[in-house]
Amino acid sequence: MLRIDRSANGEVVITLSGRMDPESIAELETLIQAETSGRPVVLDVKDLVLAGQDAVDFLARCEAGGVRLLHCAPYVREWITRQNMGS
Repeated sequence: MLRIDRSANGEVVITLSGRMDPESIAELETLIQAETSGRPVVLDVKDLVLAGQDAVDFLARCEAGGVRLLHCAPYVREWITRQNMGS
């Protein structure tokens, strides 16, 4: 189960905690696309548990689309970097 908390100040921060699965990825994609405020979107992934390649693909797509990842674990950052190099 993934918990999603949204806050906004100068930017929209979406804090994720728990396990990311395909259903939660779809929900997050919808949530990010719905942000029409023009403020930058940040995903705080400090307490996120990745559940496979789909989650890494999603985070890589987010980053490529201008979403900043906050508190990204080094092993996740490396996985995303390798993913991007293979594209």
